Formats: sequence, structure tokens, C-alpha cells
Amino acid sequence: MRTDAESPESLSPLRWTDRGLELLEQTRLPAEEVWILCERPEQVADAIRRLAVRGAPAIGVAAAYGLVLGLRDIDDPDLLAGRFDEVEALLGATRPTAVNLRWALARGRRVFLENRAASPAAVTTTLLAWAKGLHTADVEANRAMGEHGAQLFATGDRVLTHCNTGALATAGYGTALGVIQSSFRQGKVGMVWVDETRPLLQGARLTAWELQRLGIPFRLVTDSSAGALMARGLVDRAVVGADRIAANGDTANKIGTYTVAVLAQRHGIPFYIAAPLSTIDRSTATGADIPIEERATREVTEVLGRSIAPADTEALNFAFDVTPNELIAGIITEVGVLTPPYTESIARAFEGRAES
Repeated sequence: MRTDAESPESLSPLRWTDRGLELLEQTRLPAEEVWILCERPEQVADAIRRLAVRGAPAIGVAAAYGLVLGLRDIDDPDLLAGRFDEVEALLGATRPTAVNLRWALARGRRVFLENRAASPAAVTTTLLAWAKGLHTADVEANRAMGEHGAQLFATGDRVLTHCNTGALATAGYGTALGVIQSSFRQGKVGMVWVDETRPLLQGARLTAWELQRLGIPFRLVTDSSAGALMARGLVDRAVVGADRIAANGDTANKIGTYTVAVLAQRHGIPFYIAAPLSTIDRSTATGADIPIEERATREVTEVLGRSIAPADTEALNFAFDVTPNELIAGIITEVGVLTPPYTESIARAFEGRAES
């Protein structure tokens, strides 16, 4: 392990070296900036499960590199296909809700099948080039998303966001936080309200850390403050990310997002989703079909490793909730802002694209 410094605007939580995949260990933030080295796909899978790397786009890119790690030591061509299947299954089982994981693995399989007649070394080299391209493309998509989203903001806007959607959750720059960053650079965003985001405090630990590095004014609030802030006229708009968007625009995101969306509608505040097209799963018809991950109950009964509930307390820990499309004013993507009816605007966004 080692620490490293990155410039705020170029930060990426993943980087490939000759040794393997290095990940910024997000469970150690904000106290420590530590990079961990993954030399085997099992280490990547573990990092995804325990949220050392997190955020739907970042998970997808990490999985792409994980495929490379799984094949790079295979010399026997007869073992290559079996090993690919094994690694794909390992990585695919880590997080059920974030669709970018499945999206990346499916494209990795396509690359593998198109090149499997080559030598194992050549196949691995091709997969690595593809994974690096995926990494670069995500950053470019996020920057484009930021420019499109900034058009929705006005000078001095006070913006509320939930969970973490910055560079840490992507290959770089960020989705919803990337939109906020682009808007701030254009002189529009005046201040950001940061939900702490229970139970794992991604807002308090990660979003606050990123905004501080970027020099964007913010104030941290409890999740339950959103309604009071809106009622007092202190929020002009809300923007969050997504882990999966159904074909009709229903959106799964970090638990608590649905609450923010309902409150925003009650107070006449535009509520936006920011996510790349890779987060849209057109094979999922509605939000009712999105699998919702349940995580360990100790994440609820403990805070930073310290118990806050009586012994043997039972808890329920949904990692995500689903926001119905009628609560969403727009879905900000790298190709523009999609608006209702989402079944139509989502279909148009994919027209003429080779990968759906």
C-alpha cells in the first residue's frame, strides 16, 4: 500500500500499472489516502464487495480490469475460456443492483469471444486495451455530462445532493458531482448541501472530501434535514446519480434518494438524475424489476465500527431505493438531457448506437 496525491480535477480512483490495478481505498477516506494493489481478480471482487471501490461507473471499470487480471497468467489456450467464465462469474456476483457491472462484463465477453483464437498473451493485451479505453471513455462521458447538466443551473443555485457521485464513484470527474463541478466553474452553483448518507456516510466522508478539494462551497447536513431545508426555501434544485435506470426512467440509487425526490416534488424543486447511458438498462422495464441489494445489518447498528444499538438488535439494510420516473425532471447523460416521457427519450438516446 502507498499514499499518493492527485490534482482535484484529474482524480481517478483507479489506475493500471505493470503490477496490476491500484484502487484508492475509499473505506479509509477521509482520514487516509491509501492506494491498494490488486494483482488477482479475487482482490478486485473483494474490493467491490466491501466498497473499497464503489459507484456504478467505477465498479464497471474495475471489473473490466479484473477480467485482465484473471487471464494474464494463463499460458495454455485450452484453459483460457474456462478461466474467463470463472472470473466473469466471480466479479458479476459482487453487486446485484449496479448495472454498469453487468454492462462492462458483457462487453468484456464480446471482446474475448472476438479474439479468443489468438494466443493467451494477445487476448490479454487486447482486453487490457479495451479496459483502458473504457476507463478513458467514462471520464469523457462524465465531462460531457457536466456540460449538458450545467445548462440547467442558474447563478447562485443552492444544490442538494445525496451519496457520492464525484470522481470517486467513476473513472474520473463524476456524474452528479461532475455536473455540479461544471456548473460551479461556469459561475452558477453558489453552494452545495451534502446529505451525510446513512448508513455508510458516503456524503460526509467522500462528497465533502471531494468538494473541499475542488474548492466548491458546501455544508454537510443530516439526511433528515432535506425537508426542512426545502421548506425554508434554501434549495433551488437537487441532482443525484444512479446505479440502474429502467427503460421507463425509474431509477435505483442510494437509499434515501426516493425521499429526496418526494420532498423536492412537494416543494416544487427540480430533481435531476445524472448518469451515463451505460447505467440505463433497457432490458429492465420498470423500477419494480430492479433487484435491490440488502447489505449486512451491522452497517446500520454500527457507525465506523462502533455499536450504536443494543446487542442483538435486528435491522434491515436496503442499499438502494427506486425513484419513480414521474418525480424526475430530467436525466442528464453524455448525449444530452433526457426528458419525459422517458420511454421515448431513452429509446431516442440509443438510436444508431452500436452498443445498447
